[in-house]
Amino acid sequence: MAMTVVVTRNAPERFRGFLASCMLELAPGVYASPGITRGVRQRIWEVCTSWQGELPPDGCVLMTFVDRASPGGLGVLVLGCPRKDLVEHEGVWLARRDLPPELNEPAPFPTPCPRPPSSRRSAA
Repeated sequence: MAMTVVVTRNAPERFRGFLASCMLELAPGVYASPGITRGVRQRIWEVCTSWQGELPPDGCVLMTFVDRASPGGLGVLVLGCPRKDLVEHEGVWLARRDLPPELNEPAPFPTPCPRPPSSRRSAA
């Protein structure tokens, strides 16, 4: 048994009530339990998955737990549309998100800095 954490974003009360009935709500939308077995964790995920159709377009449920077979030993399950993509790279999970359009534009070619006036005096 190891720590399981569930984070919800803009989830209906049904999700929040269910998760609070089987895990400790540490902060709004953040649930944790150090003693959930694999079977209980899978059942919690099955219930959340069966309710996925009730999530609004910007709603999300994320579960993370110890999984030695996953990158970095961290299992991650996601329902809904996360703001970031989770990608495995060289054995660890990384969070990737698109840049806003204004940052996607190529940077303008830098103009050279003007040279400061020379402090040397010409020999007279």
